[in-house]
Amino acid sequence: MRTADLGPADVAVEVGPGLGSLTLGLLAAAGHVTAVEVDPVLAAALPATVADRLPARAGALTVVAADALRLPGVPDPQPTALVANLPYNVAVPVVLHLLEVLPTLRTGLVMVQAEVAERLAARPGSKAYGVPSVKAAWYADVRRAGSIPRAVFWPVPNVDSGLVRLVRTEPPPLPAGVDRADVFAVIDAAFAQRRKMLRSALAAWAGSVTAAEFVLVRAHVDPRARAETLDVAAFARIASARS
Repeated sequence: MRTADLGPADVAVEVGPGLGSLTLGLLAAAGHVTAVEVDPVLAAALPATVADRLPARAGALTVVAADALRLPGVPDPQPTALVANLPYNVAVPVVLHLLEVLPTLRTGLVMVQAEVAERLAARPGSKAYGVPSVKAAWYADVRRAGSIPRAVFWPVPNVDSGLVRLVRTEPPPLPAGVDRADVFAVIDAAFAQRRKMLRSALAAWAGSVTAAEFVLVRAHVDPRARAETLDVAAFARIASARS
């Protein structure tokens, strides 16, 4: 909880609270907690758990019975921090979706599978750098915040876990008529054939190899470069150069 650095002014959003062990800790640190739980039985039981274990803070809890991947938003007060132990199989899409639909989120601390943590926090040129790295960088500065060995859990899982810290940043500037979806389309196309030079990897997206090379030159990106060497600002320039 110290790593999350929450205070009374913070509104924390938690995904998958389950039986509420983390929820209780969040309520003791933050001003308000919004818990998003897809299991209706667990969602219904959580308020009673808090009322029993931390009655003085029961009024500071909002439970949203919903799938975090389909969440259009949450009730007020709007969250400032994402703190969650995320299901490993949906960790990346959940993080990206919440950063998109909850613009008031300024910080985040999530526990994910160690390999996922490495991918989210990877920098251009590194082996782990890929689609999750670039898309997460659109929203935030993402860094590793620690490792969690499997031995601390019971039953012991087959994977190690890692903490990832997110700090919201402004996305790269885009001209009128170009938006985040356009940039993400470039990212997806480039990494779909990550071993190819960008002029070839983006040929289908641009219409031809020649068209891709023209766009890349216009964006001040070497057509011979590969996707793993570009930061999110370069992908934004490519999307903008096509408009």
